[in-house]
Amino acid sequence: MGLMERVFKLKAHDTDVRTELLAGLTTFLTMAYIIFVNPSILGDAGMPKDAVFVATCVAAAIGTLVMGLYANYPIALAPGMGLNAYFAYGVVKGMGFSWEAALGAVFISGCLFTIISLFRIREVIVNGIPPPIRTAITAGIGLFLAIIALKNSGIIVAHPATYLTLGDLHKAPAILAIVGFFLIVALDQLKVKGAILIGIVAVTMLSFLFAGNKFAGIFSAPPSIDPTLFKLDIRAALSIGILNVVLVFFLIELFDATGTLMGVAKRAGLLKDGKMDRLNKALLADSSAIVAGSLLGTSSTTAFIESAAGVQAGGRTGLTAVAVAVLFLACLFIAPLAGVVPAYATAPALFYVSCLMLRELSDIPWDDATESVPAVVTALLMPFTYSIANGIAFGFISYAVLKLLTGRAKQVSAIVWIIAAVFIFRYVYLGSE
Repeated sequence: MGLMERVFKLKAHDTDVRTELLAGLTTFLTMAYIIFVNPSILGDAGMPKDAVFVATCVAAAIGTLVMGLYANYPIALAPGMGLNAYFAYGVVKGMGFSWEAALGAVFISGCLFTIISLFRIREVIVNGIPPPIRTAITAGIGLFLAIIALKNSGIIVAHPATYLTLGDLHKAPAILAIVGFFLIVALDQLKVKGAILIGIVAVTMLSFLFAGNKFAGIFSAPPSIDPTLFKLDIRAALSIGILNVVLVFFLIELFDATGTLMGVAKRAGLLKDGKMDRLNKALLADSSAIVAGSLLGTSSTTAFIESAAGVQAGGRTGLTAVAVAVLFLACLFIAPLAGVVPAYATAPALFYVSCLMLRELSDIPWDDATESVPAVVTALLMPFTYSIANGIAFGFISYAVLKLLTGRAKQVSAIVWIIAAVFIFRYVYLGSE
C-alpha cells in the first residue's frame, strides 16, 4: 500500500487499490474486443493474423503501462479502430502499398508525434482548443460510445435507405443488452461498488443460457510475433506517394487521441481550469505507443474511449491503466477466456457512460451561436462520421469561420487559425480519407 500510494497518489485522488483494480478490469472488458478485431482487419491487408494478435496485446500493454506509471492517468491505449481500417482498406488495399510500407508510415507519424510532444507543441495545440469545443469533445465521445454500444448490441443495424434503423429486439443479444443496461444504471444509482463490472459479468453469464455462447477454455500458448516484428519499411514510407498517408495518420492520431484524453480526463474530474496537469506526459505515452506498435507490427496505437467505462467505475489514477496493461499481457496466454465476453455484454456499460457524458452539453454557452454551433458540430460529427478527429476538425473550422464572418476574428487564437487551415487543406487536397 505504501508503494501504491507513493506511485499513484491514491488518497489525493480519493480512491483505493480495490476500486482501481475493478476499474481496470472494467476498462479491459469493454475494449478486449480489439485483440480479436484488429488481427482480423489487418489480416485483410495481408498481415499474419497470429503475429498481429501478439503485437496488439503487447503494444496495448506497453502504451497503457507508460500511461499508468509515467502519466498516472486511468486511460488505456490499444491499436485504434478507424486507424486500423484506414491502414488496411485505405492505404494497403486502396492505394496499393505494402503493409510493411504502411507500418513505416505509422512509425514516421509516431516519431513526429514524439517530437512535437517533447517540444510541447502538441500541448500548445491541446491547450489552444476553444472552451466550447473542449466541452463538446466529451459530449461527442459520449455520442460516439452510444453508436458503438447500440451497434454492438444489435439494437441498431445498417439500412440501405435510412443508413440506420432499429434492429430485431426479439434476438437474445439485444434483449440481454437492455437487461444489462437497466441493471447497471440501477446498481450505480444505488451506489453499489463495481456496478458496471457486475452488469458485464451478469450478461456474459446469461449469454451461456440464452444466446448460445460457448466456453472455449482458458489457456492457449501465444503464437510467434516474428512475422511482423521490425518488418516496417521506412524507405518506402518516405517515398513521395505515401507522404500524404503520413500526414493523414498524423492528423487523425493527433486529434483522435487528444479528444479522448481530454474527454475521459474531464469525465474523471481530472481537469484543473479545463487543463490536464500532466498532459505532456500523457501525450508522450501516446506517441511512444505508436512507435512501439509500428515496430511490433500493428497500426497506430491510441487512447481508447472505452476508458470512460473504467472512470465511471471509479478509476482515477494510473493504477487502473496498469491493471489493464497486465490483463493485455495475460491475454497472450488466456485469449480463449477473454474472448468469451461478447460485445453485447459490454455494450450496456458503454451506453450508460455515454448517457452520463452528454451532461457536458449543459456547459455550452447556448446564447452565442459562434460558440454553441461549433460545439454542436463537434459533438454531432464524431458519431456521424465515426471519427473523433473529424468532429474536432469541423469544430475548429466552423469556429474560425463563424468568428470571421461575425467580425470577431480577434477572439480566435493563432493556433485555432493554423489548425483550421491545416484541416481545410487536408479535406480539399487529400480528401476525406
